[in-house]
Amino acid sequence: MKLELREIRKSDCTQISKSFELQGWDKPITQFEKYLEAQENKERDVIIAEMNGEFAGYLTIKWKSDYKPFQKEGIPEIVDFNVLKKYQRQGIGTSLMDEAEDRIKKVSDYAGIGFGVYSDYGAAQILYINRGYKPDGNGIVKDSIPLKYGDTIIIDHSVVFCLTKKL
Repeated sequence: MKLELREIRKSDCTQISKSFELQGWDKPITQFEKYLEAQENKERDVIIAEMNGEFAGYLTIKWKSDYKPFQKEGIPEIVDFNVLKKYQRQGIGTSLMDEAEDRIKKVSDYAGIGFGVYSDYGAAQILYINRGYKPDGNGIVKDSIPLKYGDTIIIDHSVVFCLTKKL
């Protein structure tokens, strides 16, 4: 088994989208084309994982987070981290996180990350806590804005709990 981590390329966009579609997830080609453009503009790193030459997963590092508390402290954020179901629990996610943290460490003492608050994110929640990420103290966040007592929301992918890790 050979794992390779590399930057996203234009030729990856269709394959990545198709791979997620095959497991029932909606990740349109345009999402990855935007990531490629952001990478070219140095706004985001997109790290692709391939196992034996096949796409297995990816994550992105957003160098200037949309989340104001991270922005204020200059903390880069790991965003949109996914490993295909058939490749989970093989160390790919750990390798992606190691690479991301190594890159972030060159510019910041801290890495930021957010996870969804419902059970679909259970594996990520456990992974981040086990890697030493700790709550940033701002509670639940929706669309990068911390919620206040009495707010009413619909739980979806935009509702997250943010954490940081000292690198």
